[in-house]
Amino acid sequence: MISEAENRLADFRTLFEQAYSEIGKVIVGQKSSVESILVCLLAGGHVLLEGIPGLGKTKLVQTLGDVLHLDFDRIQFTPDLMPGDIIGTNILQEDEHGERTLMFRPGPIFAHLILADEINRATPKTQSALLEAMQERTVSVGRTSHTLDEPFFVMATQNPLEMEGTYPLPEAQLDRFFMKLKMTYPTREDLHEILGRTTSAETPEARAVLSREQVLEMRRTTRSVPISREVTDYAIRLALATQPDDPTAPDLVKRYGRMGTSPRGAQALVLAGKVRALLHDRAHVACDDVREQALSTLRHRVLLNFEGEAEGIDTDDLLLQVLETVPEA
Repeated sequence: MISEAENRLADFRTLFEQAYSEIGKVIVGQKSSVESILVCLLAGGHVLLEGIPGLGKTKLVQTLGDVLHLDFDRIQFTPDLMPGDIIGTNILQEDEHGERTLMFRPGPIFAHLILADEINRATPKTQSALLEAMQERTVSVGRTSHTLDEPFFVMATQNPLEMEGTYPLPEAQLDRFFMKLKMTYPTREDLHEILGRTTSAETPEARAVLSREQVLEMRRTTRSVPISREVTDYAIRLALATQPDDPTAPDLVKRYGRMGTSPRGAQALVLAGKVRALLHDRAHVACDDVREQALSTLRHRVLLNFEGEAEGIDTDDLLLQVLETVPEA
């Protein structure tokens, strides 16, 4: 007899595969990025997509919006964008009796899915408008706080090459992102498929397969997955080993690291590990689940010192050495 837990496990995997398959109808390649974005959504986090122009970052996010029965809005970040353009503002209205009152007009952030396109083109003041929303799921205007509907998922894109007219994301902003994903250039075969799909008479479209209630239920299922103290301890030791002053930190971290991951990084390791366990038909988290999520959840939380930046060190190199040196038990 199939238990309720087994049914929830099967339903979770089936719905995930349906969403993944629908996105694949539009997006060629980028399988790792597609899977990671869905993992991030179901873990309750936000994602930062980095890649050169033309790789389909914006198209990927828009396709996810098509696959979900959720409100979707896009914010094009520019240097002249103001915080009020994102969160909304109070406007003065006059009723039929001539009485004037302030009424809140919500901004585009009051949607379930937010595409923050080219987020590093806006000023730090405007970027900071997202901080409260991403962490507390609320927006404060004046003395009034407005609660955002769940699920609330921010997907931001940025171009690593264009530096003119951009503002690097501050550490506090980066730490709000559950994952940072690097989109890679398509292979030769993928390019054949891309050209075939985008230059023909018919353009493929994705259909909506996941409702708001299903997304919320999948998030609850993720949270309910048990994790042993030993696996939690492995995630903690990975996080501690990214700190340059920690005795367990490997040589690359001690030499090139300025600051390691925050506690949010350890939380992300555990939650992403839970989703991966469910996708592999397991109702418990293994060390392998945590290890596989380390690069995407920690790379933007490890900061390089001056020497590391001058030598062009990639934080992924530091994390790979952390994974090599930190034992599972």
